[in-house]
Amino acid sequence: MPIPSIRLESLGASVFTEMDNLKRELEKDGKSLINLSIGSPDRAPSPEIRNVLSQGVLEEDQYGYTLTRGTEEFRRVCAQWYQDRFGVILNPETEVLPLMGSQDGLAHIFLAYIDQGDLALIPDPGYPIYTAGLMLAGGKKIAIPLLEENGFLPDLKQIDPELAYKAKIMFLNYPNNPTAAVANLPFFEEVVEFAEKYDLLICHDAAYSELAFGGFKPVSFLQAQGAKEVGIEFHSVSKTYNLAGARLGFVVGNESVIGTLSQLKSNIDYGVFAPVLAAGAYALCNGQGSIVENQKAYERRRDILIEGCASAGWKMPIPQGSMFIWAPVPTKQDSVSFAMDLARDAGVIVVPGVAFGEHGEGFVRIAMVQDEEVLQEAVLRIQQFLNRKIKL
Repeated sequence: MPIPSIRLESLGASVFTEMDNLKRELEKDGKSLINLSIGSPDRAPSPEIRNVLSQGVLEEDQYGYTLTRGTEEFRRVCAQWYQDRFGVILNPETEVLPLMGSQDGLAHIFLAYIDQGDLALIPDPGYPIYTAGLMLAGGKKIAIPLLEENGFLPDLKQIDPELAYKAKIMFLNYPNNPTAAVANLPFFEEVVEFAEKYDLLICHDAAYSELAFGGFKPVSFLQAQGAKEVGIEFHSVSKTYNLAGARLGFVVGNESVIGTLSQLKSNIDYGVFAPVLAAGAYALCNGQGSIVENQKAYERRRDILIEGCASAGWKMPIPQGSMFIWAPVPTKQDSVSFAMDLARDAGVIVVPGVAFGEHGEGFVRIAMVQDEEVLQEAVLRIQQFLNRKIKL
């Protein structure tokens, strides 16, 4: 058999793979596990959204190919949602593109713009697809440190100007995965100026814009003046409305970039399944109630985890958004050894921070993806684990 592509060698073995192997090993041994590692919604879409989807799949004429550009209805609804939510005006014909989940676009944008050896500015720690997509396209990563002392925002003044001039793309993500940090409009305005100075394409991943707590409302990068001239923004209908398995998202912004990505995708795949597009359009028009319900559910989960762990001495920052808690390692261990010990001893699976980049060391990511009863059990296990660690 031929050997695999060198592209795959560039990805290497990930910490995610190590943790998954450990999980399988523990399951084989009969260990009771609570998985707080994967960032996938565990809740179902609202009954109304499910009804639209189920009605669609029963119609005989819904099983043909759809265009890469999706349906006119879905694009129009996305544009209207953006205007209502952020006050951003979009042309649904040229500035909106449906995606098979936002990760579809996050990965393919590199193939659309990166040639062998091209540079891109990638947050560290950051969602792994940013690095993987770049590597698969043959590009080279310039890591932008996201440090606690900067609120996990990149310090644009610390980026080497020579490298910035050579880079083609800069990725951002707020509310952030994994750090749960948030960004404000003045920050995005600085980003626009930075992009104009260095001729960069800004790609902002806003998958968690609708998962925020305590009345906090994340802003869109496109609200910054001039943002549409330098960038695009990715949204996840999957995450917002609990349609993860249905795979639906969209990207909006710069007309030229949207057109280029659409051209690439038209040579790779077809469009999203028509009933999924219809369910997504319905959700964007009528799903505010389910968003509020989702926010309240995750806020309760957040409080269970943070308050329960604090009682055992594990202090964690309280996130304003996302479905994650970015928690400092509470023992004198690196993030991998702590996560593995927690899994083996307590049966609670979290992700070592170093899985998201070298600047993630010292932290673990906890995903709030179990119901409240299960999280209370997880807290009890963590408390007992930390008490044993302290005694040792």
